[in-house]
Amino acid sequence: MARQPPMTLLRLALILYPFGAGAMAVNLFFASLIGSWVGWPVLTPVQSVLGGAVLGVPATWAFASHIKKLMAAADR
Repeated sequence: MARQPPMTLLRLALILYPFGAGAMAVNLFFASLIGSWVGWPVLTPVQSVLGGAVLGVPATWAFASHIKKLMAAADR
């Protein structure tokens, strides 16, 4: 069986980005619901998705770098 090329950090982050952005959107929406207890406005779902798309970039990059380190350790 042929060896596959190594998974780069950028490629791994791009593969994981939809999941990271979705998770951040859900977390942002629920955080705004909790914030409503102290008088902050509740975000609409569209605002949460847009915020999740922005906040998903650093969160996904951090998670992808962690996974990349685990993959490197498993290869050793």
